[in-house]
Amino acid sequence: MNISVRLFFGYFLVVGLAAWFVLNTFTKETEPGIRQATEETLVDTAHVLAEMAALELSAGHIGQGSFAASIRAASRRSPQAVISGVHKETVDFRVYITNPKGIVVYDSEASALGADFSGWRDIARVLRGEYGARSTRDDPDDPYSSVMYVAAPIFWQGELIGVLSLAKPMSSVAPYVERAAQRVKQAGLLLLAATAAIGLFFSGWLSWSINRLRAYARAVAEGGKAEPPTSGGRQLSELARALAQMREKLEGKQYVEKYVQNLAHEMKSPLTAVIGAAEILEGDPPAADRRRFADSISEQARRLQAIIERMLMLARVEQLQSPEGIAAVDLEKTLKTAIALRRQPLDARQLTCQLSADAAPSIRGDAFLLQQAILNLLDNAIEFAPAGSRLEIGLASTEGIAEITVRDYGQGAPDYALPQLFDRFYSLPRPATGRKSTGLGLALVREVARLHGGEAGFENHPAGGGRAWIRLPLA
Repeated sequence: MNISVRLFFGYFLVVGLAAWFVLNTFTKETEPGIRQATEETLVDTAHVLAEMAALELSAGHIGQGSFAASIRAASRRSPQAVISGVHKETVDFRVYITNPKGIVVYDSEASALGADFSGWRDIARVLRGEYGARSTRDDPDDPYSSVMYVAAPIFWQGELIGVLSLAKPMSSVAPYVERAAQRVKQAGLLLLAATAAIGLFFSGWLSWSINRLRAYARAVAEGGKAEPPTSGGRQLSELARALAQMREKLEGKQYVEKYVQNLAHEMKSPLTAVIGAAEILEGDPPAADRRRFADSISEQARRLQAIIERMLMLARVEQLQSPEGIAAVDLEKTLKTAIALRRQPLDARQLTCQLSADAAPSIRGDAFLLQQAILNLLDNAIEFAPAGSRLEIGLASTEGIAEITVRDYGQGAPDYALPQLFDRFYSLPRPATGRKSTGLGLALVREVARLHGGEAGFENHPAGGGRAWIRLPLA
């Protein structure tokens, strides 16, 4: 399980537990809250009715007067009210009145007349001068049969003459309780869904950022060109930049060590030749020998210069993470320019150069580096092509890739050398002179191709000769 999934589950667990606690608390508090609001309303109503019943109770005809008639008329009403989506079509209440001894003298349902209610909590407490209320189930096994009773004293001329109790069945309140609980649950589910979406987004973003860092680290480990990802937030961006700096320092140290070793090795041979020729010249040899050794010194000096120049260019390219001075590059025009620049060595070896371009693709990159890469391929082909033969340069594009090919009609490369041709300082003897080059040209070609997101290669042609190629992504 990766870190993003762990973070998501941890985040969702914490938020889910908090949401469950809040929802559970709200759900449990819904019914008591509605009961308390109902009780508060019953208190007000009971006291109003107590005042209305006082005159007729004092006169002794509470069951035959206008009070009883009003209660009967109210119970027959149909409010046709819609309260928070719940339809109310009946008036649900019960009123009974006791005398000062707790004996029922009036009952709106006429079912408890003459009964002794002095032991009921609502009546008993009011008779003692306290607030009286109770909740009793009509069916002990049915929680929805609970009825709430609220009592109020009836006074006449400052004397307690009875108690009025107003009853409200909780079954009439149950729809509001259920509706409130349902709305709380719906809100809770929406909250969980929203938190899950936020958690998924956060974990996805974090996973994306970490995967970019991982891909960058792998590219660095494989020696590829990669830009450090710096769009994953401030801390992840700082981590990416720190990794890039660490990479540069480590690579710089290794790079310098490796290049110093390679440069020292490659410069040893021409320097030895220069020193040997100079020592012979100090002995004042014949004129012909002086000319030969002077030419040798000049040749080895040019070789040293070529090594240094190509080493510097290769070092610069290898340190780049992306091309400099990116612009649109016309490859056909670049090939024509390269052929024109190499016209002298082509003519010197009586080589014809044939350019065939099936398309005129354009790519985005560093025009100078691409030209240098093409010139190196062309130089390599010129040196390995038999005198008086021809070179074939091709340009084609397929499936978003531009391919440049340079073919000669020489002997090709030995099979053992094919895997090493693009290695730094690896070189084969030139057929015409038997001498080796700096071994940096094809290495530069490969680095330029990689820098532009492409690749370079060499293969022996089935019909003879060699075929070098560069493949680059189109703009």
